[in-house]
Amino acid sequence: ISDTDQWKALQAHVGAIHKTHLRDLMADADRCKAMTAEFEGIYLDYARQQATTETIDKLFKLAEAAKLKEKIEKMFNGDKINSTENRSVLHVALRAPRDAVIHSDGVNVVPEVWAVIDKIKQFSETFRSGSWVGATGKPLTNVVSVGIGGSFLGPLFVHTALQTDPQAAESAKGRQLRFLANVDPVDVARSIKDLDPETTLVVIVSKTFTTAETMLNARTIKEWIVSSLGPQAVSKHMIAVSTNLKLVKEFGIDPNNAFGFWDWVGGRYSVCSAVGVLPLSLQYGFPIVQKFLEGASSIDNHFRTSSFEKNLPVLLGLLSVWNVSFLGYPARAILPYSQALEKLAPHIQQLSMESNGKGVSIDGVRLPYEAGEIDFGEPGTNGQHSFYQLIHQGRVIPCDFIGVIKSQQPVYLKGEAVSNHDELMSNFFAQPDALAYGKTPEQLRSENVSENLIPHKTFQGNRPSLSFLLSSLSAYEIGQLLAIYEHRIAVQGFIWGINSFDQWGVELGKSLASQVRKQLHASRMEGKPVEGFNPSSASLLARY
Repeated sequence: ISDTDQWKALQAHVGAIHKTHLRDLMADADRCKAMTAEFEGIYLDYARQQATTETIDKLFKLAEAAKLKEKIEKMFNGDKINSTENRSVLHVALRAPRDAVIHSDGVNVVPEVWAVIDKIKQFSETFRSGSWVGATGKPLTNVVSVGIGGSFLGPLFVHTALQTDPQAAESAKGRQLRFLANVDPVDVARSIKDLDPETTLVVIVSKTFTTAETMLNARTIKEWIVSSLGPQAVSKHMIAVSTNLKLVKEFGIDPNNAFGFWDWVGGRYSVCSAVGVLPLSLQYGFPIVQKFLEGASSIDNHFRTSSFEKNLPVLLGLLSVWNVSFLGYPARAILPYSQALEKLAPHIQQLSMESNGKGVSIDGVRLPYEAGEIDFGEPGTNGQHSFYQLIHQGRVIPCDFIGVIKSQQPVYLKGEAVSNHDELMSNFFAQPDALAYGKTPEQLRSENVSENLIPHKTFQGNRPSLSFLLSSLSAYEIGQLLAIYEHRIAVQGFIWGINSFDQWGVELGKSLASQVRKQLHASRMEGKPVEGFNPSSASLLARY
């Protein structure tokens, strides 16, 4: 893509942008109005990007050169766009309406998806009604979901966002959902603290039922159940999200209580499969989770059918490419002014960095430009008291500000100037302007700031951000937000010409860990010396 005239035109345009300042760009009312987009009550304002309407036009031309429309269609049509693993990429099928037709290998996968959804719905209703009982006849009210990476970060984000939604909270009364991900035994101890095996159901999430960390945790939790309730309790207290029914059965779980998913779903894109839908339905009931799926589906449809000028994921993806590859800003801060979204940034870290953290093109050619983004974030206003110092006066880091008009848990105290939510949102509106405009030495002098402090109190400004304003934060909007980020990341990968759907970078560390595991076993069990490692690793292992 960097050999195209369209890429080169953007490179040549950078100089013109460097001559502008957001202070001046923001004075242009027509530009500010043009740099907005809205879909179903989600309002995007990207006027504080270091860009003009000309930049946006050039980015649309780049999208054309990269065949973006065609690549989006290929994804929705089930083409094997994950070429290194020879797989379709069909997370959109997981939330498609029942009558939709989406093919993979010539087969409409939507009926298979709905067969699993219907099974989850039925199981969750049986479970939540108290008809499903444990080994001692008690109904189960606690769920521990065991899985790592995509089997954990996405569902945890949705769970955390739903916990304080009034309707979801009402449905979850008297229930607990916890996640066990890390193989660290401390995480096991935390996830089962104060839980009674008698009233606990464990969901093991592993497509192959061979993921090393997840299966060790599964055996550890199984031991916790068996030591308290006996071996026959496993089938009553453990279920699985897996496609390997043979290993599920050998583990002691009834294969009828295994919920499948497919090779065309990547782990980090699997929240809308049984991986997320099962534990969330057990906690909140299926009707709430269905709203979440419908929200995601609404964005899928918007992404596929809207013109690029109005297309939220496309606009966001193109602006990210502009910031990373042309302006040279490698990071992005995700700043939701909503505590309910505290687990959004950790999920997007995986979604973005595992998808686009690639050094070669989809054809295996070394990239001659930077791709991928370093993602991090924290809810506002917490982040303001943490890392905003660097964003205001240190490195330039483009920011995503996410605000919600209607709080999930409004508080109005008598005698206060504003409600608690308005106090929060005052910061949401102020921070992007502080970043864009900054504060000049002249302004400081007019405030009689002493001369020696002026350099320290000067803010350069001209720091890019964009703002999302959501009408509210119910299950539907949470689904929309998830899908916006999923598709934005895909757009970036489609422009960069990389495969956003494989993750070979996670393999090497895993294979080296298996050599270490063998050494630890030999040293502990047979007293063998540490051998076959470099001097640094050998001395670290010996010390351990």
